[in-house]
Amino acid sequence: MEIIVKSHDNLGPRAFQYPADHAAMALWLAPDHGVLVRIQRTLTEMAAHPARSVVLLPFAQLLPLAQRLWARQSPDGFAPRFETTLNWVNTLGAATWEPQNLTMDPAVDLLTAQSLLGRSGGGDQQEQAALLLQSAYQLAPLAAAAGPAQRDAWAQTAREHAALGMDSAALAWEARLARLAVEWVAASHYATDVLFQASTWENLDALLVVQGAVADPLAASLCLHWGEKVRCLPLVAELADSSDAPLVLPALHRCDDAEDEAQRAAACVIGHIAADRYPVALVSADRALTRRVRALLDGLGVAMRDENGWKLSTSQAGATVMAVLRAAPWNASTDVVLAALKLQTGEASSADALEHALRCDPVRDWRQVGKRPWMLDDAALSAQWQQVELWRGQLAGRKTLGAWLDALQQVLRDMALWGSLVADAAGLALVSALRLQPQDSGAWARLLDGALWAAQRLDLAEFTQWVNSSLEGNSFKPDYPAEEQLVILPMSQMLGRPFAAVVMAGCDEVRLNPSPEPPGLWTPAQRLALGLPSREALEAQLRSVWGHALASPACDVLWRSSDDAGETLLPSALVQQIELLRPAGEPYAQDPRLLRSVAASPLHMPRPAAPALAVSTLSASSYDDVRQCPYRFFAQRMLGLRPVDELDTEVDKRDFGNWLHAVLKRFHMALALHPTTVAQERKSLLDAAAEVQTQSMGLPEGEFLPFAAAWPALRNGYLDWLKTHEAQGAVFDQGEVDCRQGLGPLTLIGRLDRVDALPDGEAMVIDYKTEALATTRQRVKAPLEDTQMAFYAALLPHDTLRALYLHVGERDGTVACEQTEIVQARDALLQGVQDDMQAIAQGAELPALGEGTACDFCQVRGLCRKDFWVPA
Repeated sequence: MEIIVKSHDNLGPRAFQYPADHAAMALWLAPDHGVLVRIQRTLTEMAAHPARSVVLLPFAQLLPLAQRLWARQSPDGFAPRFETTLNWVNTLGAATWEPQNLTMDPAVDLLTAQSLLGRSGGGDQQEQAALLLQSAYQLAPLAAAAGPAQRDAWAQTAREHAALGMDSAALAWEARLARLAVEWVAASHYATDVLFQASTWENLDALLVVQGAVADPLAASLCLHWGEKVRCLPLVAELADSSDAPLVLPALHRCDDAEDEAQRAAACVIGHIAADRYPVALVSADRALTRRVRALLDGLGVAMRDENGWKLSTSQAGATVMAVLRAAPWNASTDVVLAALKLQTGEASSADALEHALRCDPVRDWRQVGKRPWMLDDAALSAQWQQVELWRGQLAGRKTLGAWLDALQQVLRDMALWGSLVADAAGLALVSALRLQPQDSGAWARLLDGALWAAQRLDLAEFTQWVNSSLEGNSFKPDYPAEEQLVILPMSQMLGRPFAAVVMAGCDEVRLNPSPEPPGLWTPAQRLALGLPSREALEAQLRSVWGHALASPACDVLWRSSDDAGETLLPSALVQQIELLRPAGEPYAQDPRLLRSVAASPLHMPRPAAPALAVSTLSASSYDDVRQCPYRFFAQRMLGLRPVDELDTEVDKRDFGNWLHAVLKRFHMALALHPTTVAQERKSLLDAAAEVQTQSMGLPEGEFLPFAAAWPALRNGYLDWLKTHEAQGAVFDQGEVDCRQGLGPLTLIGRLDRVDALPDGEAMVIDYKTEALATTRQRVKAPLEDTQMAFYAALLPHDTLRALYLHVGERDGTVACEQTEIVQARDALLQGVQDDMQAIAQGAELPALGEGTACDFCQVRGLCRKDFWVPA
């Protein structure tokens, strides 16, 4: 017999036809122990009419399959109602929720956990609240299974065992959390309480509970409560011995790393689809790996049904909301605020204008933006800044959760982000998860009025943490395609489902541990006493599901042999058991990826020529590019390709250099107004200039602290040098002066750090350096190779002059390194500038000739692609 499986009743047949001996199909249709046969047999034994009976399946994905197969097997008879516990309870009507109840929504329950801890005198620390919530979630199924009538008795027993083995004072904190978890779940009402009401069973002959790999404690309680009306049937009649090997060994793929594993997994899926073996099941507990495989297959147009879904925090809607919240704190960076502004589709132009202004005058902290002169002079930018501050002001202070949600919704509307949220499926899920528009507004309103945390006021950081917890605790599952070729699902939901092929990825010792540590703070003795599954039970369940997954018609098992840090990884112990059954020397499965031949496209050194792009102005740094690498001059100066400076950067040596230049200029201007030769007075003037400049630049004290600590030694060294320098008759003339000098059709431009007047009427050009002293001394050793000082000398009209680099440092003090041959170097540079610029204007090639450090720190190396040139 051949069975054609459809994903839904209204779909056409699949390309793959399942034989009758397919493991999953045999589980349903085997004439002696198939699920449907056992259901029919049990209903007959109970004298129950199928139409008045309910069959509870372990998970919702089995519902359409069970209904379809029953209709195929008994086309002329009555069919029972196939339900899951959640579906059935929802149709019956859930119990009334009390404010302190477990809602099974992690975000709401986390607030309740914090309130319970606070009321019991333990604070509301996130770590304690998370552990309390985890413990409560583990006990909740047991408390729900006890039913309303027996819950007090269950709670009494649980209280006796909650702190078992925790008599030591060192475990007082864990014991307190355990007791609090018991009291919380015991005081809660559960949706399944309706199953213990007599009205539920008035028109019901029988309830058959089909249990999957994990036994449901609710089924056992219903059997005790309703006696002969309830039967429990395992989905698998006889669990296979985990030591038995599958008849057909799976294909084993040993991968090098995570990317190799993702690519091979995607290739395995493609191979099965190409061979008409689909739907394919993709099983992996590694979320990052699953996302990578999905991205690879999405680009190939594979129709996917993702039953895992993905966290709302990883969706575009989640990123949008978190970007707005991260832009609200008083100390938000400019980058973070701009990121939120650029999410506005209708205001992109104004955001771009603001960003352009900030790129020209970088400001790291947003609170400093409003103080910039250009902000006060530009009405449009000032209005936008005020609007942003209005939005940020709405997300400030301490508010109740309800008030925070109202404020967040209003800000999203004001920023024109609300429309894009509700127009997106993931956005709608986010809106519902955050209760911005709750599906049951009445229940949410009652919860806001009566919950333990209803009157609690949260600050912005706490509310942001709550939003993040909500998005992490809720998943978005996209709409299913009409005919899926790939189904992404957890291993526990493979039981009883027919797949043409299975790809199991992430089967290494870390991600597929056959004996996982049970979650929570419960000890083995407590788990046994409370009825929680032990480590051995969890391992048996995993091995059972693993064995059924391997029984698929085609199966690929993949694992990586190294982690992200390069450490060696072994395959899971489950995989190692399969390896023992392989013939000695048999290689692993062949790489499913196909090799493609690509014709070589050798690259040669670029040699552009652009006479039409000849420059009209030239600075010292731009001409240094001509000499270091003509191609870099072409890219950055002629084409204008320059990187965008970062706004969110820490104070570094460059900032210190700019600060020092400005401080020395302020000092010498103050000294010119109040001349003094007294060392203490000069020190005070220099300290005052440093303080004023630090405030004007808005440098953070913490980040500037290392440079501030070095300031006294640097200050004293500079004043000592200045005293000797002035003794030679030199007088400060100008500082930080912009100069322009014509040279034929060119204009030389630059900013001179300092110009001093000498007794004989000459000028001295001084350039401050905070680099290593050895580097400064190296500059003056080859005058004709030093572009910077010669170029600065060319900016002055003097025929003769002197020039020196002034090294200002903490360790070596202030040391002058004079360029003694500055006039000759200047004249040679001017002649070189004229010759080079004339050649460029005439179409000379501009090859990428840079070497050494010129290429090590080049910003256009990826443009010339030197690393891919054909060897000379």
